[in-house]
Amino acid sequence: MRILGLTGGIAMGKSTAAKVIRGLGVPVHDADAAVHRLYGKGGSAVAPIAARFPEALHEEAIDRAALSRAIVKEPARLAELEAVLHPLVRAATQAWLRRQARQRHRLVVLDIPLLYETGGERLCDAVLVVSAPAFLQRQRALARPGMSPAKLEAILNRQVGDAERQRRCDYLVPTGLGRGFAFRRLRAALTAERQAGPGYWPSRRRRRR
Repeated sequence: MRILGLTGGIAMGKSTAAKVIRGLGVPVHDADAAVHRLYGKGGSAVAPIAARFPEALHEEAIDRAALSRAIVKEPARLAELEAVLHPLVRAATQAWLRRQARQRHRLVVLDIPLLYETGGERLCDAVLVVSAPAFLQRQRALARPGMSPAKLEAILNRQVGDAERQRRCDYLVPTGLGRGFAFRRLRAALTAERQAGPGYWPSRRRRRR
């Protein structure tokens, strides 16, 4: 089974790309959705995060907005949060991959916003990056509810730069040149991966970058 990593900066069009990929018949694991489940009532992240950030606990679940405010207030505590969250997300990803392997899928996609930042590319046979010009990224991001220039700047400072993502990826899909163009690039990347040789899963070998 081959694993294609999907990533891109905030407001680059990654969610739309993931939707298109699902429509083309390829299973997609949404890391952000996995985090939502971990934060939700009964989620395995609730107790350890609440112990460190009690202000983020609301009705037996983690309030992401409150947690975000706590991190903005004390940025140094982000590492503390990540130390709890990242192992849980990795475990959820591994469980999902095992399920897809049992169903004999030849290609799956891991939709991970902070793929390079967390070393997630080591699990992938190839990486696809979605990108857009900086002015368009900013325009899209600031149109989101609750977003502000300061919050956007804080998010961008946590992410690998777009030029670095482009340098390291195997497939680049520009999302600022029209949906038709992006669709054709996505479809071409999936076709190439389907035609490629066997993937690393479930081998213990990992791609080095």
